[in-house]
Amino acid sequence: MLTPTLPLRIGVLGSGSGTNMQSVLDAIESGTLNAELRLVLSDVQDAKILDRAARHKVPNAWLDCAPFKTKLDGEAEQRCIALLQAHGVDTVILAGFMRIVKPGLLNAFPQRVLNIHPALLPAFPGLEGWKQALEYGVKLAGCTVHFVDAGTDTGPIILQRAVPVLTDDTPETLHARIQTQEHLAYPEALRLLAAGRLRINGRRVEVS
Repeated sequence: MLTPTLPLRIGVLGSGSGTNMQSVLDAIESGTLNAELRLVLSDVQDAKILDRAARHKVPNAWLDCAPFKTKLDGEAEQRCIALLQAHGVDTVILAGFMRIVKPGLLNAFPQRVLNIHPALLPAFPGLEGWKQALEYGVKLAGCTVHFVDAGTDTGPIILQRAVPVLTDDTPETLHARIQTQEHLAYPEALRLLAAGRLRINGRRVEVS
């Protein structure tokens, strides 16, 4: 069983608008998630996720990840870890973070790095999972909250939420419907973690 830490002390890594971070923040502020948002970091200097954090008076910063374009590694990874630890973070969530995280971060926060992916893993990992699903012709799409491991969207699955794929769906309409479920799924997964109800057993996450 993963020992509960109440409240969770969350650090966020994001690259875009930050709607999933907002859903977590809303759950915290409404009292439905026992957690504190300690720090928001973005690899994009003008990302909206930093503006969202600032509006809620959450410490935030741009993380320069050069020279790498697709991963968090090297000196940037070490700066990231140091910043998260300096702010007392014990749980890291990826919220639209468009970089591959490496073992340094995972080892610094063992079994405490989570991601949300816009597809029903293990199907359609990687970029634009909703678009992959639509092009493949599946009848169900959705989202997955999972623990992060060294692979790409391969970590143990915590929970999933499904949506139907409609005959007239476009990538945009399907993505919007999946995002609605993402905003419910991420706080739900974090509530389970905060309550100590998750146990990783090999590839499986057992919920008590």
